[in-house]
Formats: sequence, C-alpha cells, structure tokens
Amino acid sequence: MRLLAALALVLALVSAAPAAASERQPTLGELEGEVMCPTCKTTLDQSTSPIAARIRVFISARIQAGDTKSEIKRKLVAQFGPAILASPSKRGFNLLAWVLPLVGLGVGAVALGALAWRWSRGRGPASAAAGGPGIDPELERQLDEELARFDG
Repeated sequence: MRLLAALALVLALVSAAPAAASERQPTLGELEGEVMCPTCKTTLDQSTSPIAARIRVFISARIQAGDTKSEIKRKLVAQFGPAILASPSKRGFNLLAWVLPLVGLGVGAVALGALAWRWSRGRGPASAAAGGPGIDPELERQLDEELARFDG
C-alpha cells in the first residue's frame, strides 16, 4: 500500500512540473493550439482570419505583461465566451466529453474479454465429450488398420 502511495506521489510530481512551468510563462505557440478562432471554428494555429490575428496579438501582449495561461484563457472566455477554448471544460455536462470515451473503452474491453472467454470455452475437449463431432468407431478401426499397414 505504501508503494502504491509513493508511486502516485512520484507520478503527481512528475506531471505537475511541466504544468507548473507552462502556467508560469506560456508561449504563443502553446496557446494557439488551445484557443479557437470565433469565425472559422479552427484553432488559432490553423486560422488566417483577421480576428485570429487580433487574438494572437492580444495573447502576445498578455504574455509580455506576465499573465499566466489560465489568466489569459479567463480573459478570452470573458470576451468571447467558453466556445473560444478548444477543449471543453471538465465540469458539468462537458465532463461527459472527457468521461464517455473512457467508459466506451472499458465497456468494449469487457465485451471483448467476455466474447473471447466464451469462444475459448466452446472449443476444446469439453465440446467433443458433450456429443460434438467425433469419428465413427468403424472408421477409426479402419484408419488404425491402414496406419498399422504402413508402419510395418
């Protein structure tokens, strides 16, 4: 149990370091992939519209002013609404966008496992003993005679 807790702590520290670093001083390229253009509905790094250029200038100015990534995103959401963010929030109804793919993978894995188990149980010696297809005793005797003739 202690090993599991220590492993969880190490993973948390390893993943927190990059997140904290980007929160302190984000780059324009980092934010361009996380912010949507309101007119073309693509991320800023793919958009060439005038509003996307203005948003890039705004983000650059906020980075120069020392704002963190979350502060810049908050200001953009206040100005354009939550649709400006490329990824949905992890609260309320939008939480389904994060949870449903994981649930789907889990259900698919369980279904695939159950089907594989059922398929493997249907094959093997148990099916032959339960009246499955077998060799007629007369044919088996003839086969043994023919094989014995070739052996000797």
